[in-house]
Amino acid sequence: MTARPDFYRYHNGQPAKLPFEAAEYETRLAELRARMAEAGATAAVFTSMHNIAYYSGFLYCAFGRPYGLVVTETESITISAGIDAGQPWRWSHGDSITYTDWQRDNYWRAIKSVTGEGQVIGYESDHLSLLQRDKLEDFLKPSAMVDLFETTMRQRMMKSPAEIALIRHGAQVADVGGYAIRDAVKAGVREIDVAMAGRNAMEFEIAKRFPDAEYRDTWVWFQSGINTDGAHNPVTGRVLQRGDILSLNTFPMISGYYTALERTMFVEEVDPASLKIWEANVAAHEYGMSLLKPGVSCAEVTHKINEFFAERDLLQYRTFGYGHSFGVLSHYYGREAGLELREDIDTVLEPGMVISMEPMLTIAAGEPGAGGYREHDILVITEDGNENITGYPYGPEFNVVG
Repeated sequence: MTARPDFYRYHNGQPAKLPFEAAEYETRLAELRARMAEAGATAAVFTSMHNIAYYSGFLYCAFGRPYGLVVTETESITISAGIDAGQPWRWSHGDSITYTDWQRDNYWRAIKSVTGEGQVIGYESDHLSLLQRDKLEDFLKPSAMVDLFETTMRQRMMKSPAEIALIRHGAQVADVGGYAIRDAVKAGVREIDVAMAGRNAMEFEIAKRFPDAEYRDTWVWFQSGINTDGAHNPVTGRVLQRGDILSLNTFPMISGYYTALERTMFVEEVDPASLKIWEANVAAHEYGMSLLKPGVSCAEVTHKINEFFAERDLLQYRTFGYGHSFGVLSHYYGREAGLELREDIDTVLEPGMVISMEPMLTIAAGEPGAGGYREHDILVITEDGNENITGYPYGPEFNVVG
């Protein structure tokens, strides 16, 4: 009987065209290694989708299996399950090892083949589970462990020109979805029908712009009436009615990079009470965008918008922070929590950061103007201010439709 290996290299086919050139990944890895050296780590074991994708280009599909990226002073190797065959190698910058499921924990045996025992291991405290941390200690027997969560997040917060170019494409694709949704809105159609129109338009556009990419995870949250009260409420079969408040949310995913367009809309007409709230939120949106410039902290921006709403007796209707970073991000992985517009974030804005402005007010059902109001633009911080890369118009003049 042929011996069944614990892990092996399966270089099947030819390497794919990754989202970025090899030089981009090498630059990221060089900075990572400098950060590892500063932290004292001799090897890093990454387990999150966002860091593995950021440093290698490979975006895994876990389905209950662990995946990894091991970075040492000389190597960068993705660790993937046998069920994926050669796809991880084709889509990884650097090498790739496949582990088998003939016996439990071959994943850690594959990692150990790269790191050896007794090293200072860097890990991600925001992702590594207690179970897997125990296995890391059992198999790798590290002399010490250091948390790389914070330093890698800080690295990802600063976008390269290549990343900004990809994010710019994403914002333009989101606009395409927005216009398709606007065309689909009319009384009598369901939320799901409108959402599908926006999603299909974006997927066609992504495939046109990136013919060599992998396609996955582009989606739309299109909400109406009571369903607009939360920013992340799922799509339903609710039928649109004249006078309904709507939330347009388009989310193209391009090679692990999420972008977003979010707009308040109304079907055919908007009542005076709703119009007053909507216009106030639009004014806060414009004011907030004017505040995003180098040298200003996230907390400062937040407090100023808070004051803006408080002066209009609307602050009590705010539901979450006013914006967040963009990059390797999705609704189920990734978060550059150090760059969010919240009271407890003191990060100072710098050129090369990419951040949203997205104030939202939610008025409870039964009150005048009931519903959720949100506008969302993506802005690149420049040397002297910001560049708004979202093009779809906001406000009542364009978004009373149907």
